[in-house]
Amino acid sequence: MIKAGIVGGTGYTGVELLRILALHSQVEITAVTSRADEGQRVDVTYPNLRGYLDDIRFCLPTIENLAQCEVVFFATPNGTAMQMAKELLERGIKVIDLSADFRLKNVADWEKWYAMTHVCPNLVAQAVYGLPEIHRENLKTADLIACAGCYPTAVQLGFLPLLEKNCVDLNLIADVKSGVSGAGRKAEVATLMSETGESFKAYAVNGHRHLPEITQGLTAVAGQTVNLTFVPHLTPMIRGIHATLYANLKTDISAEALQNLYETRYANEEFVDVLPFDSHPDTRNVKGSNRCQIALHLPQGGKTLVILSVIDNLVKGAAGQAVQAMNVRFGLPENEGLKAIALYP
Repeated sequence: MIKAGIVGGTGYTGVELLRILALHSQVEITAVTSRADEGQRVDVTYPNLRGYLDDIRFCLPTIENLAQCEVVFFATPNGTAMQMAKELLERGIKVIDLSADFRLKNVADWEKWYAMTHVCPNLVAQAVYGLPEIHRENLKTADLIACAGCYPTAVQLGFLPLLEKNCVDLNLIADVKSGVSGAGRKAEVATLMSETGESFKAYAVNGHRHLPEITQGLTAVAGQTVNLTFVPHLTPMIRGIHATLYANLKTDISAEALQNLYETRYANEEFVDVLPFDSHPDTRNVKGSNRCQIALHLPQGGKTLVILSVIDNLVKGAAGQAVQAMNVRFGLPENEGLKAIALYP
């Protein structure tokens, strides 16, 4: 059994990790940290876990409390994992970070977008980006994994086959909507249901923190600079991301050829489901699952391809993807612990 610890066990991604790992046949959860809930039973804070984690209590996030772990997940705000990663790695403990601390390879860019000083920049180069559909081989030997963000996952998986085949112009548009859980489990007026309910808005139009992460990934795939216009939106639902992506085809490509391109690329990817051409995936189709559903459209038979990409931001966009990466790293079946079918309705 793999002994696993979770730092930040009281946030939405932390409890999602607990939900998934509690049923993982090869994982034993040995430490779950929370400063505010130290000493409290985990299943008292989260009654949905009663009967699964009866003997686990929240502890302080110290190296000593995590020392017996083989892998530690950080489901924490940006700036936390980098404080502890070096010492954990020196002890031979694998680190899987769900925050953005190690995602950007350019440390100066990271410090600009996240408005803080990076305290262990020397570790950034060794971090492997945790999007298995692209970086599976490197994940097999990674000690430090920087899980992809929720917006970046939906956008990159949507554009990936096109950039690999160099069949679209590199001026791309991503119009993406997220549920309010993407903002985390903190008390904030802007994400109260009375503020978000029956309303819909764009935000961070002039620059969202995930923009450099997405362009870094797309540029690496394309082998040349990708120019992306990325506009995120907040929509009044709890879970889910819906990405509407636009790409101009370089040459005339039939709907059948485009569909074949995507189906071939993702044929062996259990967690990417390419729907029939002209389908309209709902976020509820993937709610609670680790799947990304993708559908293609060519409006009016033109040369602008519209790609629809949906995920659950807390699963494929966070905790599920982290477990998927862990499975790859430890040589386990990639779907172990992640076989849940999406909730419907």
